[in-house]
Amino acid sequence: MAGAAYILRGLRACECGAFAVETALILPVVLLLLLGGMEVSRLAWERSALQFAVQEAARCAVVQPSVCGTAADTQAFAAARVAAFSVSAANFTVTTPACGTQVAASVPYSFALFRIFSAAPTLTARVCRS
Repeated sequence: MAGAAYILRGLRACECGAFAVETALILPVVLLLLLGGMEVSRLAWERSALQFAVQEAARCAVVQPSVCGTAADTQAFAAARVAAFSVSAANFTVTTPACGTQVAASVPYSFALFRIFSAAPTLTARVCRS
């Protein structure tokens, strides 16, 4: 009986695998927070770049008709502003409502790190300048 108590006391005092267990429990949470933060930051960056491209294209259509005189020219100008994200000119629309020249964009966002979502959000931007 004394031998069994000695073995149990030794097992309770042994901490040789505690670090591995704690790491196995904490590491997935830390990685999820880190990679999730990176993904949200990338989404905000792409949305901001898309908004900037739409603003610049609408301004170009109003201020520089020699560069952005037609809808196709304005679409190409906007696509060139977000060339880093491989957005085509077809994702941009140029109309002339009562407010002036309106440039809008709709781009499906693709998650780079996480493939767990069934449907990706669509980034949209719209600006009207006169």
